[in-house]
Amino acid sequence: MLASDMASGFTPDRLEAIAALANLELEPSEIELFSRQLQDILTYAEAVQQVDTIGVPPTTSVGAGHTGDREDLVRPSLDVESALVNAPDKAPGSGFFRVPRVIG
Repeated sequence: MLASDMASGFTPDRLEAIAALANLELEPSEIELFSRQLQDILTYAEAVQQVDTIGVPPTTSVGAGHTGDREDLVRPSLDVESALVNAPDKAPGSGFFRVPRVIG
């Protein structure tokens, strides 16, 4: 759904329906505030969609002239013992340290 489809009639009732879908409990003051804010955002998005972009080439990078990648060089780094000196639970001889299980 485009912003222009909703911008003309974004109401507190619509916000309540969206909040219910997201299992959010909102106070009446929040409903009023958020519906006004969302209306403003959608109105702005509608204005942006009206901008004439014919003849404007697509942007492929926002950092013109910046390559973003650095040369891959081998550099000196910490030895394994120095890297693990403060590790709370070292796995002896493996060069690693243990962390609590996250996924069951």
